[in-house]
Amino acid sequence: MSKGNSSKLEKWRAKYGAIAIALSCLSSTVVTWGNNWILTGVLALGVLTCGMIGIFDIKRAKSGEQGAGNN
Repeated sequence: MSKGNSSKLEKWRAKYGAIAIALSCLSSTVVTWGNNWILTGVLALGVLTCGMIGIFDIKRAKSGEQGAGNN
């Protein structure tokens, strides 16, 4: 039973993990806006990087699901 739950967690993490990190970076960026410009810049770059990785991970997972359904 725990193996099934672990499998679901791993699938979710592989598909949406980078998006979750990008959202947390975005919230931290908004909170620290104007207080520390270096930290704000680093977090903004993290939002862009993790957001792009997350989008491509979701696209890859969806194309994998469609390809598996055709077999």
